[in-house]
Amino acid sequence: MRLGNGAPPPRAIGGDAWSCAAGKGCALIAKGGASGVVTTGAAGGGEGGGGEVGGGGAIGVRAETPVAARGGASDNADGPPHAASAAAAAIAIQERARDQAGRINIGRGCAKVTDAGAPRAQPGTLYVVATPVGNLRDITLRAIDLLGSADVIAAEDTRVSTVLLRHYGIATRPVSLHEHNEAQRASQVLDWLHAGKSVALVSDAGTPAVSDPGARLVAAVHAAGLPVVPVPGANAAIAAVSAAGLDSERFLFLGFLPVQAKARRELLARVAKLPWALVVYEAPHRVRATVDHLVEAFDPRRTLVVAREVTKKFESIVRMPLGDASGWFAADANHERGEFVLLVDAPLEAPAPGDEPASLDARRLLAALIEELPPARAARVAAAATGLPREALYALALALKEERR
Repeated sequence: MRLGNGAPPPRAIGGDAWSCAAGKGCALIAKGGASGVVTTGAAGGGEGGGGEVGGGGAIGVRAETPVAARGGASDNADGPPHAASAAAAAIAIQERARDQAGRINIGRGCAKVTDAGAPRAQPGTLYVVATPVGNLRDITLRAIDLLGSADVIAAEDTRVSTVLLRHYGIATRPVSLHEHNEAQRASQVLDWLHAGKSVALVSDAGTPAVSDPGARLVAAVHAAGLPVVPVPGANAAIAAVSAAGLDSERFLFLGFLPVQAKARRELLARVAKLPWALVVYEAPHRVRATVDHLVEAFDPRRTLVVAREVTKKFESIVRMPLGDASGWFAADANHERGEFVLLVDAPLEAPAPGDEPASLDARRLLAALIEELPPARAARVAAAATGLPREALYALALALKEERR
């Protein structure tokens, strides 16, 4: 195809808008998955120059010799077939040009490349953007588009987010927004939004405001009547659930358990009898203590799934009876390394009739024991004496202690 005087007007190719200045040396570039390569001279059929390169990408690259487009579906219409041996040179040119802005100078003409389908961050809008939990390729195209076009990127840790942004050629310098400055930064973000700027919120890994900072900012933006747009993507809990093989059709996400042992035991006692799987996040320095509390609070026959370093190099997903968990962690120091998602499947079966510790004898025994012992130890002694479920007795012990205050 030749362009010159009387050339057809610019047209859309592959669903994206393309424009070309009419004149000599122009080319239309078809968009595919990789960078397109535009050739001049013989490839276009002489001085009129130009042609279509199929199977290329949004970035065109000028080349002085005929080369093959990477994965090209069609050849230049007027010129000879491209030399396959030049493909390697073409790929090298493409790689160097990945970060170019979509404008290509070809001879005396030019082709302006724009992707009409790519979303851009809109003024006065907060975008809550999910980022990878480990593998940098686990990010959506939409997230890349919006991070690349947002005026401001608010990040939990700017050092961590800068690695991701640089990986995708995004030059915007993030500003910090973490648990210690969220209230103060929220006011500044509102000022930016009211001024017409777009803001993207990211956390270190996964989805912001899910066991990560961001919820207070999101609430403040809603309260101000400004739009909040979720950009979904990676989430460690969902990834772990999908690969755990749980029997339960429902799960309760608990996030990180309370740091204090007493508060942690009380929370686990409240959820012990629920007929759902439980999903917990934990850090390496606390995972052994958390597992011990799970063993103490729940039926040891329940299935525990330990998802460690999800999507990362040393990812492991292991299933075991909850009662075996302490021994598994003790067997290898590497088992304690990394970030954890702990999943406890639903109870195996409902308590048999008469197992509930609501009988007068159980209440009397616990009432006497909690006068001398902490609730956890009282429940353990009562379970040994009565054969009733320890977790249920512990919940009753907490209730009795609360009544006595």
